[in-house]
Amino acid sequence: MRLQSKIALVTGAASGISRAVALRFASEGAVVMAADNDVQGGMGTVDLIRADGGRAEFAKLDVSQAEDVKRVVQSVIDGLGDLHILFNGAGILAYGTVVETSEETWARMMAVNLTGTYLCCRAALPHMIARGRGSIINVASTTGAHDACARAVAYVASKGGVTLLTRGMAIDHARQGIRVNAICPGPTDTPMLRGAKTREELEAFALSFPMGRLGRPEEIAAAAAFLASDDASFVTGAMLYVDGGQAAEI
Repeated sequence: MRLQSKIALVTGAASGISRAVALRFASEGAVVMAADNDVQGGMGTVDLIRADGGRAEFAKLDVSQAEDVKRVVQSVIDGLGDLHILFNGAGILAYGTVVETSEETWARMMAVNLTGTYLCCRAALPHMIARGRGSIINVASTTGAHDACARAVAYVASKGGVTLLTRGMAIDHARQGIRVNAICPGPTDTPMLRGAKTREELEAFALSFPMGRLGRPEEIAAAAAFLASDDASFVTGAMLYVDGGQAAEI
């Protein structure tokens, strides 16, 4: 129970990695605000937490909208009494070269993956600074933080931005008691990835990495629980690769 009595806001909590993180945080004793634009999926996460004896609430959130973000962060502070942990897990994926990527796709990718992370951090930081403590965990990606890949320019650009945003905030707020880190997942078995590739493509993709398989959301959540906890009290500005060895061979 490393997060006993902590209050955590988890964005993108309706499915995939963020759902696993919300469940893990709750199992570690945290009270979780599960936020997502998908009401049904987000409430499903809350139901799973409550069924396991944990405490959770749901908030509808579009991370690309500044006023929406401010409202949800304030609701966490007012309704749950504090905010110790922010997990920025909301994200989208689209493939394409620069030529193939429309302005609308580019703008939406940046709005959710990069600007959404910035907006959530900006809303949460004043409260954390006033309390002199807090843990922010962003989600970058092995593809984007460490390297690039073919036909994913908008995605890798957005995740590369998250990487340097994380490092910059870590430097700015270290002496205020705020730790800012990022997890860099390798290919992980989530609805987002399965929606982007065929079964055959996924199988070939998994076999191309040292461990020969996709990651599981629960494995990413275990890393997030470490970064959120006091076990990581001297860790800030880190890019924690949870990728089955993907980055090691590049």
